Amino acid sequence: MLQVDLALIGGTGIGSRLASLGGQAVAHPTPFGMLRGKITKHNGAKILLVQRHAARHKTPPHMVNYRAIAYGVKSLGAKMCISSAAVGCLRAEWAVGSLALCTDFLDLSARNLTLFDQKVEHTDMTHPFPAAPKILSIAQQLKIHIHEQAIYVTNPGPRYESPAEIEQVRRLGGDIVGMTASTEAIAMREAGVPYACIALATNHAAGMGDEKLDHEDVVRVMDESGQLIVDIMLAATQLVK
Repeated sequence: MLQVDLALIGGTGIGSRLASLGGQAVAHPTPFGMLRGKITKHNGAKILLVQRHAARHKTPPHMVNYRAIAYGVKSLGAKMCISSAAVGCLRAEWAVGSLALCTDFLDLSARNLTLFDQKVEHTDMTHPFPAAPKILSIAQQLKIHIHEQAIYVTNPGPRYESPAEIEQVRRLGGDIVGMTASTEAIAMREAGVPYACIALATNHAAGMGDEKLDHEDVVRVMDESGQLIVDIMLAATQLVK
């Protein structure tokens, strides 16, 4: 029976890095569709590697099959799931290229995604990123600076936010903004998989400066700083052996 110890989900700029680690391709069926990825070994642990947006970054955020990913990760026996997220930053004092650990979210995506369409199941979301403290300890061991708490605001995408939208969610308490992490966190929480998300600030959000937001700039910053996330992810194998 196919089993893994740890699942790693790579978003923009990280999915391709994870894929480059090699491993055996896997297509794992779930009630919500196929989970595709690779299985490799590192430091004695068996790891499932998933590209959130598929190969060549072709799946937009609102079309990602979050339910298949979460259900598949659970059914493969992963003890923990760690993901990455490229985000816009709402905090002027946080530098572009810095890392932040997601600890809570505001879900404004309107996706209303759930694993429980056939029965009533109310899932506690008091700790939507329950594996975050363990990932913080790994980052500290590696002496990688990471902002210890960040409220992630999810908008549906694939467009970027307007300056007025950014000002609104900043006033609501958001620290970073993206298009995927809260949806993924909800699915993982419903599946019962301990989950953490490491965000990388690729730009300050709309209206915080004069520059135009460009996906190529996001990719560039991920290329420059993304290896830090991969280093933390791989070091987390010590938590699941």
